[in-house]
Amino acid sequence: MSLDRPARNRSRHAIARHPARGFTLVEVIIVVLIISVLAAIAYPAYQDSVVRTRRNAAKACLSEAAQFMERFYTTNLRYDQTGAGVGVVLPPCAAGVDVTNHYNVTLAAVARTTYRLQAAPIGLQATKDTKCGILGLNNTGTKTKTGTESVDICW
Repeated sequence: MSLDRPARNRSRHAIARHPARGFTLVEVIIVVLIISVLAAIAYPAYQDSVVRTRRNAAKACLSEAAQFMERFYTTNLRYDQTGAGVGVVLPPCAAGVDVTNHYNVTLAAVARTTYRLQAAPIGLQATKDTKCGILGLNNTGTKTKTGTESVDICW
């Protein structure tokens, strides 16, 4: 036990000579400020990326619906179902909820030899995606949009 006692005393003195170190308030404030600036820059970029991803899913769904319409035409020699301008029922999109929660994809107009598909943004997507707005695609492959941005950017 006599050997144990001086070791304990030595460790107490070592602690007293080297006080515990921590972060000062200024250092913490600087770190919080840096994180805030990075978040202020990153969050809008993230939101823009989410809007573009959802728009891309809607474009894929429009292309999928156009392929369905072409297959229907190949089989029936018409785009409308009965010849009275009644459209076919479009199958659900393979993208699923990525599209259905943010876009209404519909057969906007149909006749014997023509059709027009559209993807209208709904909810938050409609408020965030004013640049492109409603996307459209017809039987000739013409791509349209209702927003302020060019067709090349939106499609």
